[in-house]
Amino acid sequence: MPTSLRHVRANPVHRPLPSFRPLAAALLGLVVASVAHAEAPMHKNQPGFYRTMVGDIEVTALSDGTNHLPAGKMLKGIDKEQLAQRLQAAFVTDPVETSVNAFLINTGKKLILIDTGAGGVLDADSGHLLTSLKAAGYRPDQVDEVYLTHLHPDHEAGLMHKGKRVFPKAIVRADKKDADYWLNPANKAKASAINQEFFEVAEKSLKPYIAAGKFRPFEGDGELQPGVSSVANYGHTPGHNAYLVSSKGQRLLIVGDMIHVAAVQFPQPDVTIGFDTDEHEAMGDRRKAFDAVADSRELIAGAHLSFPGIGHIVKDGSGYRWVPINYALVR
Repeated sequence: MPTSLRHVRANPVHRPLPSFRPLAAALLGLVVASVAHAEAPMHKNQPGFYRTMVGDIEVTALSDGTNHLPAGKMLKGIDKEQLAQRLQAAFVTDPVETSVNAFLINTGKKLILIDTGAGGVLDADSGHLLTSLKAAGYRPDQVDEVYLTHLHPDHEAGLMHKGKRVFPKAIVRADKKDADYWLNPANKAKASAINQEFFEVAEKSLKPYIAAGKFRPFEGDGELQPGVSSVANYGHTPGHNAYLVSSKGQRLLIVGDMIHVAAVQFPQPDVTIGFDTDEHEAMGDRRKAFDAVADSRELIAGAHLSFPGIGHIVKDGSGYRWVPINYALVR
């Protein structure tokens, strides 16, 4: 090895090396500055609509938001331990944050809204239907008809705002049995305190439509528009209804309060809820509808199934299993 190299290795430092600290500090400053500029505010909102096709009919699920349902207080036919197990298995806590869904049907000739959400009668987590409707590309004044599954506040309070019709040209329809019950002062006088509020909201929500001659009840099963029919599903309320959308051999059954807590009432369909007017009739109609949909392998949509609330039901032992719709582009 040459002497010079030996000397360098034996004496590795002859003069101080340049300091890189200023350069590192400058680079760090640039990184911090770039991170600061890249920060963006959080947008804590969810997309409020989902579209699917039933034959030639466009169905858009619209989110009105959510409602916190105290399952332990409201569900009947299940003990506390079993309820806790069901909710835990579904990664759900009590009170259950429950979706409030409505469904917009575009037949190509008519724009029909099924249920209108809670308006402003619950809390800030609900009452967002109009925001979702507009996000989906529609306006309230385009809605031709509104079909109500029943006259409970989270399904019909969105009809009215400050005494005026939210859907100015729409004809509002509901089963006559429900209208006769909830708009009858004698029934209100006999109701519990919480149900008296339900009577008041129903009266206020429908009043401007009744005054304008735009409330037209129907009776039981029947076609309301080509491709859209009412299906009597009594029990939860005296005139509770589902609506069947049919086109080109495809069908979708849209239900209201046939089910509230999916984690419980699919595996145990005999569990009822305190809001049921006739829990035995509600229980029987739930099984009848679920059996029919499961056997036919057709779609079903629910007002309180996790948004968008559209999917299939599969029989599973003495109960059922929920299979949400597979995401697909609308073509």
